[in-house]
Amino acid sequence: MNTQNKPQLSDEDMARVREYLSSPVHSVERKPFRPWLLLVWLWLVVSLLGGLSWLFGWLKGAV
Repeated sequence: MNTQNKPQLSDEDMARVREYLSSPVHSVERKPFRPWLLLVWLWLVVSLLGGLSWLFGWLKGAV
């Protein structure tokens, strides 16, 4: 199996791929991914839900 010399797609298919990838939907500029911001948001949500569950347990006398 020598795949280096033989292209996997025909020229017509490659033209369709290039047209698809150059459409405006795929050329949107995005902000860089910031994993620390995601971690902070997750921590805040989990802390808030944990605090609410503790408060409800305390109000019902379970804690």
